Amino acid sequence: MTQEERLRVFESEPFKKAVLRQAAPAVASQLTALVYGLADTYFVGLLNDPKQTASVTVCYPAFIMLTAISNLVGVGGAAAAARALGAGSRKKASAVTSVSLWAGLLFSLLFTGLLAALLRPALTLLGAKEQTLPLCVEYAKNAILLGGVFTVLSNVFANLFRAEGRALAASLGLSAGGLLNILLDPFFILPRFLGLGAAGAGLATAVSNAAALGVFIAVYCKNRRETVVKTALPRYEDVRAVSGDVLKTGFPSAAQYLLTVVAVAAQARFVSGYGTEAVAALGIVKKLDQLPLYFSIGVSTGLLPLLAFNHAKGSARRARDCFRFGTALSLGFSLLCLICYEAFAPLLAGIFIGDEKTVALAAAFLRRMVTAMPLMSVCYPVIIRFQAEGRSRAALVCSVLRKGLLDLPLLYLMDLAAPLYGLMWVQPMVDGISLAAALALLKRGAGSGLSADNGPEPASDGEPEGELGGVGQYEGHDAGHKG
Repeated sequence: MTQEERLRVFESEPFKKAVLRQAAPAVASQLTALVYGLADTYFVGLLNDPKQTASVTVCYPAFIMLTAISNLVGVGGAAAAARALGAGSRKKASAVTSVSLWAGLLFSLLFTGLLAALLRPALTLLGAKEQTLPLCVEYAKNAILLGGVFTVLSNVFANLFRAEGRALAASLGLSAGGLLNILLDPFFILPRFLGLGAAGAGLATAVSNAAALGVFIAVYCKNRRETVVKTALPRYEDVRAVSGDVLKTGFPSAAQYLLTVVAVAAQARFVSGYGTEAVAALGIVKKLDQLPLYFSIGVSTGLLPLLAFNHAKGSARRARDCFRFGTALSLGFSLLCLICYEAFAPLLAGIFIGDEKTVALAAAFLRRMVTAMPLMSVCYPVIIRFQAEGRSRAALVCSVLRKGLLDLPLLYLMDLAAPLYGLMWVQPMVDGISLAAALALLKRGAGSGLSADNGPEPASDGEPEGELGGVGQYEGHDAGHKG
């Protein structure tokens, strides 16, 4: 498929088919990532040592920071590049991709360097105890310090390839890395092989993300003459022209993950007061409730370039149809998960560990926390729609409400009201509040952006369109260019 044919998928293919073409590979790669995360928990759980399982849980917020970085420049870059393509400026789209890749490299190096200097204090702050700190350190060294750059760049590449319609290539790279992780886990973790325990899970993650990056580099090299994705060091003029667009659009996604670090760490610290088994149970639930979460993220990720392209193109009715169909897919799957999790909670928890107390706690936690999933499954596509339109303020409001702003006071209050188990109701509460705000902002903006068939109008929350989604200084540079 040529580049021109890929863009025609965005522009004129029947909207349900276009959504499935973009979303299905994104969902597949997200579910592969989920499976290798579950594999980590499963194989570490086979050691039947709650300290090993708890160490992976404690390090999870630090790993989320890598996702925040990749979303800042990956989601922001994908939306900005797709808007540029929709506006007819291939030159600007290429500038966006170059700036995004180099920003991802810089930010990931800065983060891993800072974490390396403050590793033990940071892990203690995240909830590591005296008996789990050495295990946490070894896991973090492998998964985050060694693999951090690979993790960020592979995800940035995936987002940028999706922005030009290469959803299958994006899925191929991420899925290949995920499958390799699953294969490596038992060899690195279990005593019968290398016996590295939780540290082996971190090493498998680093190696698999490096392999995923290798796949993306190979795809780029094969298509470098056609793709709008560029790896050359960006010109200073390009950095000035597009970095604001990229960072402003990606910041709500990054903020949500940054605040997730705070929220997850705070929850882990509250739960750690109830024993190692409670922390291990929470880690198991965090893996299980990621199935509907990752599905919704996959659908939303697939929607982003479709919505951004058609917003810039002025095809508002098509973009609205894509949004509604994608949201229906996300919600339907989350409701199915809600039913299954409520019915089979103890059985699902028992897959990951044999300790009876940990299984009982995990089942109780899961039945409470999973009620947030239908709310989340609608909230994510709405936030992505705001980002596609360039309505970064609306996206930021919803992101901050969903993670961080309300978690800390609610954790404190719910722990007082219902010790330990009340902590599990906090996520459903904040997701409900965030969804209410998202729908209110969506209704408020009904007369702007994607809702007008004659093209994007000024966003109703007071944000000027400016260069956001337009061609800016690149206008006219691509006249006559095809594909």
